[in-house]
Amino acid sequence: MNTTDIRKSIESALSQKWVRIAFAALLGAFLLTAPFLLSKYILHILITCFIYSCLTLSLNLVIGWSGQFSLGHVCFYGMGAYVTTLLVKNAGVNFFVATVISVVFVSAFAAILCMPTLKLRGDYIAVVTLGFGEVFRLFLNNAVGLTRGPMGIPSIPKPELFGFVITGKTSFYYFGLILLALFVGFMLRMNNSGFGLAMRTVKDDDVAATSIGINPIKFKLYAFVVGGAMAAVMGSFYAVYMGMIGPTSFAYSESIKMVSMVVLGGMGSVAGSVLGAILLAVLPEALRAFSEYRMVIFGAAMVLMMIFRPNGLWGEDRRIRNEYKLRAFRNAKPRGV
Repeated sequence: MNTTDIRKSIESALSQKWVRIAFAALLGAFLLTAPFLLSKYILHILITCFIYSCLTLSLNLVIGWSGQFSLGHVCFYGMGAYVTTLLVKNAGVNFFVATVISVVFVSAFAAILCMPTLKLRGDYIAVVTLGFGEVFRLFLNNAVGLTRGPMGIPSIPKPELFGFVITGKTSFYYFGLILLALFVGFMLRMNNSGFGLAMRTVKDDDVAATSIGINPIKFKLYAFVVGGAMAAVMGSFYAVYMGMIGPTSFAYSESIKMVSMVVLGGMGSVAGSVLGAILLAVLPEALRAFSEYRMVIFGAAMVLMMIFRPNGLWGEDRRIRNEYKLRAFRNAKPRGV
C-alpha cells in the first residue's frame, strides 16, 4: 500500500467517522426531544422498545455470549416485577430500594437455577429452563394469597426519588431511556473486556477454554446471574410503569418473543439486540391494520431472515468484520515514513 492509498483510506475513514458522529447527534437530539414531538401512543411504543431492548440484551448475554439456550428468561423478568411490587405495595419500601432487593433475590435464584444446567448444552438447557419458567407461571396463578393469582396486583405505587414522583409517559420515557443507555454501556464495556472474550471462548469451545485456563462453569454461572439481574431491573420498571401485573404478562410466549429478538438482531451483538427488539416491538403495531394477516406476514419475515441472514440483521460476523477493518486501518503505515 503506497502513500496515496493510505491517504485515500484515511479520508474515507474520516468521512465515515463524521457521518457516524452526525447520525449519533441527530439520534440523540431526537431521543431527548421525542416526548415534546410525539403523541402519548408513540411514546408508549418507544417505552416498550426500551423495555424489550434491555431484556434482549440481558438474554443475549446468556445465549449470544455464553452459548446457553435459555427459554425461561421470562422467569427472572417476572420475578423482579413481583418481588418489587410486593415490597413497594405491601411493605411500603421505596421503589429503588425494592429494586436492589429484587435484583439480589433474582441473582441468587438464577445461580440456583443455573447449577443443574452448567454441564448441559443445547436442547437440554432449553428444556430445563422452559420447565422452570412454567413452574414459575403456575406458582403465580396458584399462590393467590401472595400474588392474587390470575387477578393480578393492581394499583402499584409510582416510584419516588428525592420527593419527585415519576409518573406519566414523559417521565417514564426518560427513565427507560436512561436504563437503556446504562445497559448498552455495560454490554459494550463487557464486550470489549477480557471477561467478555473469555465468555465467548466458553461459548465456542468448552474444552479449548479449559485448556487455556478459563473455567467454563464459572463464566456460564456469571452469565446467568448477571442476565437474570438485568431482567429483574426491567421487571421492576415494567411493574411501576404499567401500574398492574399479572401472570399473563410473564407467559411462555414472552420468552419466545425475547429469543426471537435475539435471533433476529444477531446473537452476540449489542446493536443487533436493540435492533431486533425494536423491530419485533414495532412490527405488530405497524401491522395492526392487517390484523387478520399480521402473524402470516410476521412468520414469513422470520423465515426469510433465517434463509438470507441466518446470523441476524447485525450479527457477530458483521461485528468481527468491522473490528478487523478498524484494526487494519490502525496498523496501516505509509511506506518510507
